[in-house]
Amino acid sequence: MGVAALCAALTALAVPAARAEPAPTADAAGQEARQAARFWTAQRMAAALPLDAGRHTPPVPGAPVAAAARPKGTLFPGTRLVGTFFGSDGPRGTTWHCTGSVMNTAARNIVLTAAHCALNMKGDYVFVPKFVKGAAPDRQPYGIFPVQRIFIDPRYVPDRGSSTTKKVSSDLDTAFARVAPNQQGESLQDAVGGGLTFTRPAGYTRRVTVVGYPSYSHNSAGRAVKCAVPTRQLAGFRQLAMTCGGYYGGVSGSPWITDYTDDGRTGHVIGNLGGYNGGGNDANVDYISYATAFGADAGNLLADAVADQAPPADLPAYRGLKGTLTGGAARWRKAALMASGDYTGDGRGDLLVAWPDGTVTLHPGDGRGGFGTEKRLLKANSTWTHARTVTGGTFAGGTRSGLLVRWSDGEVTLYPQPGPTGLGREIRMAAPRSAWKNAVQFAAGPFGGAPGTGLVVRWADGSLTLYPRVGTGGFGTGRRLVAAGGTWTKAALLTGGDFDGTAGADLLVRWTDGSLDSYAGTSTAGLGTRTRLQGPNTTWTHAQALTAGGFRHGGSGDDLIVRWSDGETTLYADTGARTLGTEHTLVHPGT
Repeated sequence: MGVAALCAALTALAVPAARAEPAPTADAAGQEARQAARFWTAQRMAAALPLDAGRHTPPVPGAPVAAAARPKGTLFPGTRLVGTFFGSDGPRGTTWHCTGSVMNTAARNIVLTAAHCALNMKGDYVFVPKFVKGAAPDRQPYGIFPVQRIFIDPRYVPDRGSSTTKKVSSDLDTAFARVAPNQQGESLQDAVGGGLTFTRPAGYTRRVTVVGYPSYSHNSAGRAVKCAVPTRQLAGFRQLAMTCGGYYGGVSGSPWITDYTDDGRTGHVIGNLGGYNGGGNDANVDYISYATAFGADAGNLLADAVADQAPPADLPAYRGLKGTLTGGAARWRKAALMASGDYTGDGRGDLLVAWPDGTVTLHPGDGRGGFGTEKRLLKANSTWTHARTVTGGTFAGGTRSGLLVRWSDGEVTLYPQPGPTGLGREIRMAAPRSAWKNAVQFAAGPFGGAPGTGLVVRWADGSLTLYPRVGTGGFGTGRRLVAAGGTWTKAALLTGGDFDGTAGADLLVRWTDGSLDSYAGTSTAGLGTRTRLQGPNTTWTHAQALTAGGFRHGGSGDDLIVRWSDGETTLYADTGARTLGTEHTLVHPGT
C-alpha cells in the first residue's frame, strides 16, 4: 500500500470527535462488544489464520548441536496484558490474528501492535486479552474489545518481499489501536487491571521477555509463547534483534518487556515484534525476530492515539539512523558540554559543543529544528579538556550570543562573540584558583527581564545564586536564591530558556532521580513557579546534557535539546513551562 493510499485508509478509519453528551451507561458502553460477540464465536476464533504464516523451523542438516543450543520459547496460558486480534478481512478473505498488548495511558483503551498488522484492520476487528482457544467471547478471561480506530505513522511502508526493496521505514512498524469497552462496558485497562508503560530503551543491549501468540499449526492449543533473552541491534536499523525459537506466524506485534512477571499488571515495553521483513530475517525462520526500538516517532504516535487525533500528514521524511546532527550515537556519547545561541548572526539558534579531547564544534541551525554543515572551531587540544561548565547568552549585548566557560582550576572565561571562523577574543571573568571552582552548573537567560543576560549558578554546596546582569565587565552583584545544603545538591542538570512565552527566562532542572521541574519567572525575587514536567523515572536519569534555544522559528517558546547516555540526541520542540514539547530525534541511538 502506498503512502497516499495508507493515509486515505487511516482517514476512513477515523472516528468523529466525541460531542459533549452524558456518559454512556454500562449497557450502552458494552453494546458494540456484545454485537461483535455474536460474530466472533469460539469456532471462528479457533479457525483464524495468522498474517505472518510464513515463519517456520528450518532444517539444520549437520548442525543438530547448534539447534539444540538455541533458546526456545515456552508455551504457557498467557498473561493479562497480552492478547491477540481477530478480523475477517485478512489475506484471501480468511480470519487472522496478530499479537497486541495493553498500554498504560490516560485514555485507558490503547493497544500496541505492529503497523504491518494494523494496515488491514477494519471495523470488525476485536482484541482479546489472555486469549483462550475454544472459549466463547463471554468465556474469555476479560471479554473482547472491538477496535475503533488505528494509528500508524503515515511514513511507514511495508517492506515484505525482496531484500533489495526493504527500506528504513520498517523502523516505523509500530501501531496503536483504540478499542471500545468489553461486553460488560469496562474499559480495557479497568478490565485487565493494568497496562505496560511505553519506554525508550537506553541502547540496544537489553534483556527482555517477548510474549506472543504463534499460529495454531505449531500450537494446536492456541497458547501464548514467552522467551527471556538478551537483545542486540539489527545492523543499519533502529531495531532490536533476538534469537529464540518458537516464534511462528501470529507473533507480530508482540511486546518486548524489560521487567516481565507472569500475569503482572505493570511492566515497561521498549518495542514490538516487527520491522525488517515484518519482524524476521529473509529466510523467515522461527528463531530470529526483530522489533522496532521505541523512540520519538513511536512516542509521538502514542500521544496521537491517546489524544484520539490523526498523526500529522506533513511529518519530515524519515531518514533512518541518519540524524540531522553530524555523526552517530557513538560519537555523540562523548558530547560532554553543549551551549545554544545565535553564533552565526542569522537569527537562528545554533548548537556549540565542547568534546572531551578539546575539540570545539559549531552546528549552525536551519531554523526548522535541523542543523547544517558542522564547523570545527578548535581542533583537539589540551586546554579545552579542562572545560567543566559552559553556557551561551548575549553577554556582550545585541543579538549575537557569547560563550561562558568555567575551567577545572576555577578560572571563568567569556568569549563575547564566537562564530563560524573561531571563538574570537576572550575575557577573564574570574581568576584561576578562585571560588568559581565550586560552580557546578550554569544556566543563562534574561532572568527577571533585566537588560542583558542573567546567570544562575548552582554551587557544590547546593546553594543557588543569580547574577542578573552578566557582561563583558564582569558578573555584577549576585543574589542568593537558595541556601546551601538540602534539595539542590541533587540537581543533576540545569538550563535556562523562555518556556512560558513571556520573554523572561525560566529555569529547567533535571534531578538525580530522573524527575524534571520548571521554575517559570525565575528572577532576583526567587525561583518562580515550580511545575513538575516528569516524576521520578529511570528514562531521564540517562539525560546527560541539556540546552535550550530557539531552534525552530515560529514556535511558542524555546526548544529543549537533550543528549542521552547512549548518544541519542533529542529536540523537544516548543517545550513549555508545564509540558515537554514534540520530540524529534537529532541523533539516533546505536550507531
